[in-house]
Amino acid sequence: MKYLLLIHSNPVTWGHPSFLNTEKGIALTKKQRDALAAQLEELLTELDDKGELVAAVPLEAPSRTKVVRIREGVRATTDGPYSEAKEQLAGVFIVDVDTPERAEEIAARIPEAQFVAVELRPASIFEE
Repeated sequence: MKYLLLIHSNPVTWGHPSFLNTEKGIALTKKQRDALAAQLEELLTELDDKGELVAAVPLEAPSRTKVVRIREGVRATTDGPYSEAKEQLAGVFIVDVDTPERAEEIAARIPEAQFVAVELRPASIFEE
């Protein structure tokens, strides 16, 4: 089953990995920040080695977002951010795992989970 892990972050100090740009992340020592970066690399390597990683995609800053709506046949495009929420989508992982528990385990290991939200959603992906 494929799962989409949505990483939310505050766009005020946008950058990747986003956990290093949060207020709490900036307050960490260099050793702690390096350990979290290593944790992320270790997780990505493990997922890739096990064939569970479909994609890991950091997103550009919300200020580069465009919103497209069609109303009464007329397209309206506005500049981002797409939402007035305090936290916005910073990046996504797509994983292909055997159980929901494994997907939750992976979400909990993403360093951002210590600072911001990581949303876990089952995903139906059309296969070629």
